[in-house]
Amino acid sequence: MSLKDHFELLATYNQRMNSRVYEAASQLSDLDLAKDRGAFFGSILGTLNHILVGDTIWLNRFATHPSCITSLREVADLPKPTSLDQIIFNDLDRLSEHRIWLDKQIIGWIAGLSDGDMDYLLSYSNSKGVPASKRFSSLVLHFFNHQTHHRGQISTLLLQAGVDIGVTDLLVQIPDQTHV
Repeated sequence: MSLKDHFELLATYNQRMNSRVYEAASQLSDLDLAKDRGAFFGSILGTLNHILVGDTIWLNRFATHPSCITSLREVADLPKPTSLDQIIFNDLDRLSEHRIWLDKQIIGWIAGLSDGDMDYLLSYSNSKGVPASKRFSSLVLHFFNHQTHHRGQISTLLLQAGVDIGVTDLLVQIPDQTHV
């Protein structure tokens, strides 16, 4: 399996898990979603917004890759987040609607990449202005890992609120094979 194939798997996993998380979150009241539960971003709603903020920041960086300028144009036109804990949407319906749209953008973006795009060195500055230049494929892997990390936190917060999202393993989505 090529890196691109792995990233396509992660993009569809990401979409499926986001759908399940939002479906589970919809079982809670607005008050329960906004309740500070001691997580790094406070609440379930705060953590869902943080994932969206992180995705937007990274996709804007990725949009500077020569192969991504067109595929990420709509994302690059979004307002830029001002902080990692910014609340972009206060209500789950609007947040969910944007998440669905963004996950479709991510799937389309990954589908348009080639294996050759993975070796590109992407230069960017982090949120504190510190410059970096890293291998594109490593940054894409970080992008998906960041979502998985915070969805794990949300899964725990939901369980503490009485909502179980079920199995979250990527393994469920990896196809069986009979030979290499």
